[in-house]
Amino acid sequence: MNLKNLLAQGRGPTLEFVLEPDVRTLAEHIVAFANGAGGMIVVGVTERGRVDPNAAELFEPVLGGALALCRPAFRAIDLPEWRVEDAVEGQVATITVRPTGYRMAVENRVLVRSGKLNVEISPEQELRGRVEPELFSYEERLTPGATLADLDEAILDEYQRNRIRRGPRGEVVTRAELLREAGAVDAAGQVTTAGLLLFGKNPEHYFPQVGVVLVRFKGEAINAGASAGERYARRVEVTGPLARLVERTWQVLSEELRLESVANGLAREERYAYPVEAVREVVVNAICHRDYAISGQRIEIRLFDDRMEIISPGGLPGHITLDNIVEEHYSRNPRLVRGLYYWGYIEELGLGMDIVYEAMRRERHPEPELRATPRSFTVTLRCAVDQFEQQYGDDLSPRQLRALRYLADHDMITNSDYRELCPEVSSETVRLDLRDMVTRGILLRVGDKRGAYYVLK
Repeated sequence: MNLKNLLAQGRGPTLEFVLEPDVRTLAEHIVAFANGAGGMIVVGVTERGRVDPNAAELFEPVLGGALALCRPAFRAIDLPEWRVEDAVEGQVATITVRPTGYRMAVENRVLVRSGKLNVEISPEQELRGRVEPELFSYEERLTPGATLADLDEAILDEYQRNRIRRGPRGEVVTRAELLREAGAVDAAGQVTTAGLLLFGKNPEHYFPQVGVVLVRFKGEAINAGASAGERYARRVEVTGPLARLVERTWQVLSEELRLESVANGLAREERYAYPVEAVREVVVNAICHRDYAISGQRIEIRLFDDRMEIISPGGLPGHITLDNIVEEHYSRNPRLVRGLYYWGYIEELGLGMDIVYEAMRRERHPEPELRATPRSFTVTLRCAVDQFEQQYGDDLSPRQLRALRYLADHDMITNSDYRELCPEVSSETVRLDLRDMVTRGILLRVGDKRGAYYVLK
């Protein structure tokens, strides 16, 4: 354990500090992490680094009392791991809690971790979006006929390298430990749904609902009366384990959403119709948070001229609503979330729609549109309201943007055309505006003197 690194990370969705442990507080933290994506509780130290020299001595009996309050009792494979370690400031204890996948409670209260807080959810919220209130979540179910031979060794090797790289420094994880920790196998070594989804050679053979369908429609609406060739220009089906699903989906999307390559010094940068960060986040969220218990329905990505729609099977989970989706966080599939985190596709647990909203706002796109039904959740991303405002809004004046919009509908613009667009300024200002856009490489001047005109470069 590196206490300095933990203190630098600070309290959050997967980390909590408790100075003086008591049975009830410790039980609440353990249950909240177990119901979410898991996490670590550091006992005997505050988040500012103050250590209680006596906390470690009382730790073991307090932990025993806390675990006794947790219902149902932890299964052996999910039992939190604890250790007492020496730090420069004194002894501290750590509790590592894994996501259980089944609902945990303390004194009949169901808690989930949301940001830095443990949030209590009502029985109605707890059951929302779940197919049936049973002990094992869908990702923990055993798959009849599946064996370890169905897992891809190359995928497992890749995951193990990433797990070691993103895990605590110096930690050694064997293949057997990795499979158990990831929830890929149960206590008897039998393959689970999570194991096939994360590491399966062909998970779609067992679960036809796994995959992404991307359709590029022609225009801004679906022409139901037209033939398939007239309705859409491209249709692609993507399958495979979740990490490959993320990679292959983005590969197709990057082809469809790429606008052009632009020079930035000696390098060339790709420009896209939507913020890359927002698109990737929505796609990853759909893949790891969809309800895999819903059969016969895959994730759909619909591309139109003015927008893209990402439709994920399953309603909003747990206590999440359209009103609190940015502030609150809850995972239907905590083991899948943890797996994609170690793969590097989820940079920080607890963030999601926050990133999407910020990216869209930063690049001057309309805010995402969200729609939820009991069977699906849809995120709509729209193109920028004004492509010139999006690309040049920080560098050009409103007059210059007006000239670019004029050029979007005309082959060229002359000095006289610009004066008619902007009668409020002098001829000299018009001349300087046009010269500035030529210098920036936005316009190209053709001809000389009175016969000169300008075109988009």
